[in-house]
Amino acid sequence: MPYTTERRVQFRDTDAGGIMHFASYFGWMEEAEHEALRSIGLSAMDDNFGIGWPRVSAQCDYLGPIRFEDVVTIEVAVDRIGGKSVTYKITIRESDRDVAIGKVTAACCQIGEGGKIVAVPIPDEIRRRLETL
Repeated sequence: MPYTTERRVQFRDTDAGGIMHFASYFGWMEEAEHEALRSIGLSAMDDNFGIGWPRVSAQCDYLGPIRFEDVVTIEVAVDRIGGKSVTYKITIRESDRDVAIGKVTAACCQIGEGGKIVAVPIPDEIRRRLETL
């Protein structure tokens, strides 16, 4: 079941016209992703499993404006789980209309010798938890 949260557009999120600035959506998507992970007992930097989740792809399609003080719902769902990565679909809605749809892909990684980041298979326990989103 997708994870859902609410946000209010803050003044700092907007451009000079009071409309949500395009770059602000990416911060919201990341925060919602982290909340979703916490809701299933995981973290983007999880010491229990010794892994991290660097982003390897992020995109956002803007479908309509939202403005200062608007309240939106953000839904995070797993779109695809690969062997070493997960892709989330993140939908931002104001009232009953979708205003943005994003996709974020994160790779399952460990820090190797000399600080080298190495992609590793997603552990079974993490995969099981991700499948609930």
